[in-house]
Amino acid sequence: MTFSGRNVLVTGASGFIGTHLCQRLAAAGAEVHALSRSAHLNDASSSLTWWQGDVAEIDSVRMLFRKVQPATVYHLASHVMGAPDLQHVLPTFRANLQSSVNLLTAAAETGCGRLVMTGSLAEPEPSRGEMFPVAPYAAAKWASSGYARMFHALYGVPVVLARVFMVYGPAQKDLSKLIPYSILSLLQGRSPAISSGERLVDWIYVDDVVEAYLALADSPGIEGRTVEIGSGKLISIREIVGRVAHLVGRGIEPTFGALPDRPMEPVRIAAVEQTREMIGWSPKTQLTQGLSRTIAWYTEHLNELIHSAPS
Repeated sequence: MTFSGRNVLVTGASGFIGTHLCQRLAAAGAEVHALSRSAHLNDASSSLTWWQGDVAEIDSVRMLFRKVQPATVYHLASHVMGAPDLQHVLPTFRANLQSSVNLLTAAAETGCGRLVMTGSLAEPEPSRGEMFPVAPYAAAKWASSGYARMFHALYGVPVVLARVFMVYGPAQKDLSKLIPYSILSLLQGRSPAISSGERLVDWIYVDDVVEAYLALADSPGIEGRTVEIGSGKLISIREIVGRVAHLVGRGIEPTFGALPDRPMEPVRIAAVEQTREMIGWSPKTQLTQGLSRTIAWYTEHLNELIHSAPS
């Protein structure tokens, strides 16, 4: 797949998925315009151009669309905290919902070839009897999806919703997430403190997610639709942490039941056959292979991560 010479705007470019996506787009020949709230130095020899800005500010978004004139936009900027705490209401509203409406508005005003927005497996499904979201993050993503469908129907914005399932892989810098936390605990000789581990999750390797995003840019006839990006398999938290412990090989057992389970966590499995029909994509990375690559990355960067962690 080639993106040669194409202007591509990526919000949340310094995040976990954003970092991998920008690298892959640059390798495919795209002129990548990477947006982050923090400052980054530009390298004249690179096809990646950094912009500093906040997608929750409409004037910044409009300016960026005018200057970049993107053919493709990937919206990955987000406040990624799935806990139901009250403190997450305003950050998720601003970073997840307001930012999405701003991008949709700029796309309607200025135009772009396709806008790929990132949905969530946590969005409620009324057809399953789920009448309300169980956390502020899920509420903001659900509302963002509704706005996206409205902008497509009323204003012709070529938006596609990527419902991404539980992503893992190298270079996930939020060390509180389950897999980085478990790996680093084991590498440092500590037993990871886990919930009951009974929740079933569809885990998807980050490189597979990136390939799906590339396919979403050009697949015909999917505007206004939701495309599910997952493995199509459910594996419990208990099993995946057990596999991590086995692959790390330190002889340390995780401590299950040390933390409470979150209430009403949804169980979802990606409709991968439907996704293959829509965009010609299927996941390629087996779980053991993906976990091994992830462990290898954290092992290589262990000292760096320990010293950079907040005290």
